[in-house]
Amino acid sequence: MNKPALYLSASSTISHQPTFGNPGFSAALGPVETPSVLISPDYKAYIDAGLLRRMSKILRMSVACAKDCIARAGIEQPDAIVVGTGLGCLQDTEKFLNTSLTVEGLLPPTSFIQSTHNTMAGQISLSIGNHGYNMTHTQNTLSFEHALFDASMLLREGDRHVLVGAADEHIDMLEDIAARLEFKAAAPLTSGASFFVLSSENGGNATAELTDIYTVGGTENRQEEIDAFLDRNGLQAGDIDLALYAGAPVQGAVRNLDYLSLIGVYPTASAFALHYAVDVLGANRDVRNVLICNALRKSNLGLTLLKAVEA
Repeated sequence: MNKPALYLSASSTISHQPTFGNPGFSAALGPVETPSVLISPDYKAYIDAGLLRRMSKILRMSVACAKDCIARAGIEQPDAIVVGTGLGCLQDTEKFLNTSLTVEGLLPPTSFIQSTHNTMAGQISLSIGNHGYNMTHTQNTLSFEHALFDASMLLREGDRHVLVGAADEHIDMLEDIAARLEFKAAAPLTSGASFFVLSSENGGNATAELTDIYTVGGTENRQEEIDAFLDRNGLQAGDIDLALYAGAPVQGAVRNLDYLSLIGVYPTASAFALHYAVDVLGANRDVRNVLICNALRKSNLGLTLLKAVEA
């Protein structure tokens, strides 16, 4: 049974690369530098100065991307807000833990409230006055894919526009933890937020269609899973013009690109890969099918298939 088409009407990313408000960025990106810093926009254009002072980095990124995305989609309000995050609000979590060690008696609740994983989705809702469905997914490196699942189901149940995205932030403590765990990454640990408006109809501004999403844990043969996923969608590996991967290349794809080399490592970096794919599909007519293969964690596999919207 064919699934109804779902369209990516708008995309927005804040990262360690010049991605925000920069259509066509995919053609100019090189490897992320080590060390690198977050390239932040003028947040005052998106967030009231009084609120901005009380927001951590991840909240600023999320709210700014969400508002930018809604404006680009040309909608007043999304029907729902769905967010994925692997580690949540680390800066406020660290602040709360430090406070618990230094303050005697009752602890001030603010840093605890802002440290919870669903703070981003809630803050976005408050910032835009949205009273619809509001959900946060946290499934380690597959958090964003599960957020996409949720958004897709909402649209197939009757919603028209869903704001869906992901964000994770880097704090200095992560470097210490990575060293203690002997975690070695091919790219630096970074921060990033990517948001999208996923729609059940093409209002004329969509360049990419979300074809299918699949996740699996504990897989032993990644390539078999990929081949089966493509077969369900009537494709073979040779039909994939661009495979964006974390972990290992996709055998048989026309072109492979390690997206972690461009954006760095954080649990929901596959959300950046989705924006990169949308940007490529909008700029290059020779690219028709894009597969995002997220194997950032070896025991997890997330697959996202996109195709170009026919002109």
